[in-house]
Amino acid sequence: MPKSAYEVFHPERNRSCVVFASPHSGRDYPWSFLRKTVLDEHAIRSSEDAFVDMLFDCAPRFGATFIKAGAPRAFVDLNRSNDELDPALIEGVRRQGHNPRVASGLGVIPRVVSNGRAIYRGKITGAEAERRITQYWQPYHDMVQKLLDAAHQRHGQAVLLDCHSMPHEAMDGVARSGMRRPDVVLGDRFGASAGGEVVDRIEAAFADAGFVVTRNTPFAGAYITQAYGRPSRGQHAVQVEIDRSLYMNEALIRPNGDFDTVRAALQQVVGEVAQIGQGRLPLAAE
Repeated sequence: MPKSAYEVFHPERNRSCVVFASPHSGRDYPWSFLRKTVLDEHAIRSSEDAFVDMLFDCAPRFGATFIKAGAPRAFVDLNRSNDELDPALIEGVRRQGHNPRVASGLGVIPRVVSNGRAIYRGKITGAEAERRITQYWQPYHDMVQKLLDAAHQRHGQAVLLDCHSMPHEAMDGVARSGMRRPDVVLGDRFGASAGGEVVDRIEAAFADAGFVVTRNTPFAGAYITQAYGRPSRGQHAVQVEIDRSLYMNEALIRPNGDFDTVRAALQQVVGEVAQIGQGRLPLAAE
């Protein structure tokens, strides 16, 4: 089993209401799991948000908290509800209505990685699925809510920046002819998971650092933004998707020659976003 469900990095002094999170960059692939998969150690990583934790781990320097998952996405997907169980993978699970994520093999315990490649040769037991949810999914989400509650108590509001990466081809159907291709997609579930002023400030931070930003297309946010976005209560959740080709070789799953440049630009973004709630008037009054 992976060694830990998550790691939390706290600032020396918490000055920000923002919690930065990377739920899909876990890369602790235990040998017991690798023995069960039909994929090799490279292919199993294809759905991982590789290196996203390294891009955002500067958050504590700016007074914000950062949490990253320990378990990899192919093992348990933290951006799914714990009841999104796949009957095609897990023994004893009954089909309950149509869920397109589960049907495509991308439930809380994934059946496939990118491009629909099967992870297992057959099914896994219900006990195994439950163990992954109990030992990894639940502790991660308990800690995320604990961090948001603490931020809200200190600052009167809380913002979760849920950090992900997307394949370069994900924007093929979105990029318009003659216009620069978007680098970043912000997902706020079309305004349901975060206040407009919060998303505006996050978008401005990316744009000021030179990134081309779009919203909600093709990624509006999944379980995490839906579960934690409560703007009417002062708790906001925004999903960030960054084009992997900007900073890594997607085929080799290695940082490319621009990694340090992109990381430096994202440090500027993190510094700007972390200022939300740092000694300012409440956002609603700005």
